[in-house]
Formats: sequence, structure tokens, C-alpha cells
Amino acid sequence: MKNKIPVRFFVVTFLWSWVCWVIPLLLKYIGIITDEKIFTSTIGLPIFIIGAFGPAMGAIVSVRTLNGKESIKTFFKSFLSLKFGLKAWLAIFLIIGGAGFIAWIAPEFFGIERLPPHLPIYLFIPGLLVWVFFGGGQEEIGWRGYIMPHLEKKYGLFWGSLILGIIWAIWHIPLWFIPGSGQIDTPFLGFVLLTIGYSFIFSWLIESSGNRLFSGIVVHGAANTFAAIFPILIMGEDVIQIRYWIYCSLIFTSGIVIVALRTYKKTKNGT
Repeated sequence: MKNKIPVRFFVVTFLWSWVCWVIPLLLKYIGIITDEKIFTSTIGLPIFIIGAFGPAMGAIVSVRTLNGKESIKTFFKSFLSLKFGLKAWLAIFLIIGGAGFIAWIAPEFFGIERLPPHLPIYLFIPGLLVWVFFGGGQEEIGWRGYIMPHLEKKYGLFWGSLILGIIWAIWHIPLWFIPGSGQIDTPFLGFVLLTIGYSFIFSWLIESSGNRLFSGIVVHGAANTFAAIFPILIMGEDVIQIRYWIYCSLIFTSGIVIVALRTYKKTKNGT
């Protein structure tokens, strides 16, 4: 029983997010919402943000039903420490930020024009705060903060991270149909490679920070912030997303190397 995966986490996570994202789409396609601008700005952004709290809600429901109401306070207390250590901060900037910068600038060597930043670099901190709490970082309350330890315990480090990376990508699928979302112009296969790579990297970073779970929230928010400073996605149909594929390849490769080294270390230490 101790290795049993709390399936309710995934049920609540997917129900919360997909209901938030799919119902407005149905209203649009059956003609109740007809104005594209209203859908994108007035409706699209709020439902996108609310739906993104699905993993957090999955964790809260699972913790409360399995361990009791008082356990929720203990669960959230585990996220409070900000003392990640130099290694974790370097990983965020060198691996995530470095991969973003390389993918952004490398195509210039082949004569491809640079994409202008969506966010000036001097606004990194304000942007990070927004993405940490409302633009992806909050997902880590559920993904790495709650369910990853269960998956790792049952399936091992590599397979647990791989499974979560694939599930994480599938969870995003409705966003490919929401006007204005970044997923619309994103190659799905590349996105799967990205979430798998992130899954390897994020879980390692949490371990490197001394299992301070808030580091997972920060690195997720930082990844999305870097994507605004070093844009790698061209908005438009039938576009070859060279920068995006470079970035996904770098992240996936980094994740594979990291998980291989972690597995070797754990095997060598007999853990």
C-alpha cells in the first residue's frame, strides 16, 4: 500500500483543468461566444490561469482526503524555505537560461533574423514573480511537490520522471485549441521532449536545493520568464520552429544527462 499511486491526484488535476479549458471552447464552437477578441482577452486568459491550478488542486484534495485536514497546513509549510543554495540558482540560470539564450541566438549564425524579446531583461524579477505564482510555477505544487515522490518510489527515478513528463504534456492538450495560448503554434512532439526534460531537471534541482520544494516552483516560473526574454517561438501557422526545436533538444539532452548521473550516483551509494 505504501507504494500505491494516489490516482485521485490525476483525476482531480485533469478534471479541474480540462473543465476550465474545455467548457469555454464548447461555448465558442457552438456560437454562444462569437467575438474572437473577447474570447482571447476577456475569457481566454482568466480560464487559462484558473485551469493551470489543476495540479495544485489535485495535491490539496489528495492530501486532505488521504491524510486529514490538518495535513494540508503541513504540506504547504514544506514549500516555505527559500534557501536553495548556490548550486540550485546556478542550475536555473545556466541550464534553463543558457539553453534559452542559445536557442534564441544560434539561428542568427545561419542568417535567420533574431526575434525581439517579449520582456526586457531588466524586468526579469517582476516577470519571474508573475510566472512563479500565476504562469506555471504554481503547477509544481502538484507535479514535483506532491506526485513525483510517489512515482519515483514506485517506478524509480528515470521511469517516474519519464511518466510524469508524458502525463504533464498530455495535461496541456486542450491549450492547443485555445486562441491566444502559446501552445497553438507549438510542435506537440517537441513539447513532449520539453516536459520530459523539464521533469528530469526540476526534480534534480529540488534535490540539489536540499528538497526545498519552492525551488521547483521558482525554476518553472524562471523557465517561462526566460522564454519571454529569449523568445524561441514564432507565432503563426506552417512555421518551422527552429529555435523551439533547439531549445527542446537542449533541455531534453540536459535532462537525460542529469538523470543518468543521478541514477549512477544513487546506484553507487546503494540508495
